[in-house]
Amino acid sequence: MSDTASPGSFPYRLVATDLDGTLLRSDDTVSPRTRDALAAATSAGAAHIVVTGRAVPWTRHILDDLGYQGLAVCGQGAQVYDAGAHRLLTSVTLDRQLAGVALAKIEAEVGPLYLAASRDGLDGEVLVGPGYVVQGTLPATPFTDASDLWTAPLNKLYIQHPTLSDDELCEAATRIAGGFVTVTMAGAGIVELLPLGLSKATGLSLAARRLGLKAADTIAFGDMPNDIPMFAWASYGVAMADAHEELEAVADEVTSSHDEDGIAVVLERLLG
Repeated sequence: MSDTASPGSFPYRLVATDLDGTLLRSDDTVSPRTRDALAAATSAGAAHIVVTGRAVPWTRHILDDLGYQGLAVCGQGAQVYDAGAHRLLTSVTLDRQLAGVALAKIEAEVGPLYLAASRDGLDGEVLVGPGYVVQGTLPATPFTDASDLWTAPLNKLYIQHPTLSDDELCEAATRIAGGFVTVTMAGAGIVELLPLGLSKATGLSLAARRLGLKAADTIAFGDMPNDIPMFAWASYGVAMADAHEELEAVADEVTSSHDEDGIAVVLERLLG
């Protein structure tokens, strides 16, 4: 990561924004001020790419409501999605055998987990098992038989624990199963098991390459540990004011919160 370019012109050709806790306010809307700042950045020649942990089925309706026509990186980097064409361009799936081994090893040490899983594809369901608490009001399909998790290709597994905190569960899962899967935390109650080596940086680099853009062209905004690889890849990383401390520690800058137009604050300064 490096310092921003000199004032007077917009110094980036790519603006990468996380969705929840970053671009979206607490009411799941994007403020007019942030919309205007992003429009000004694109008018100045920059591309905007949404980079989210949500898989496409949990992202598509938000992008449609925004009138977003560009590329989006979904599923923690597993999917590159053309929002204008409603087309999935790339997709990486979880090795279900490795995931099963990882899950068994984690449960052997920390006890039973509450589980959910995101199925691959434009219309892939999110399966939710007993005890698992879905954040917000996103659609999910209940299951009771754990064998149902493995009957179709998956992007990721979600895990929760009855007593461990998110940080504790993420640390334990990484220590126990980090050789089989990538473990990341994407928000409150959202600890995920991903294909080994996958991150937001993976998907963002693929999407950027399609646009002829590079890491050096990129400013990235985020709020959670799953944004750390994206910050490491981008030229400049901006954490929201209420970001996780691990992300703040590697950010080049901390801006206002997602409810206080943190993205717009930075873009307006750079555009000025």
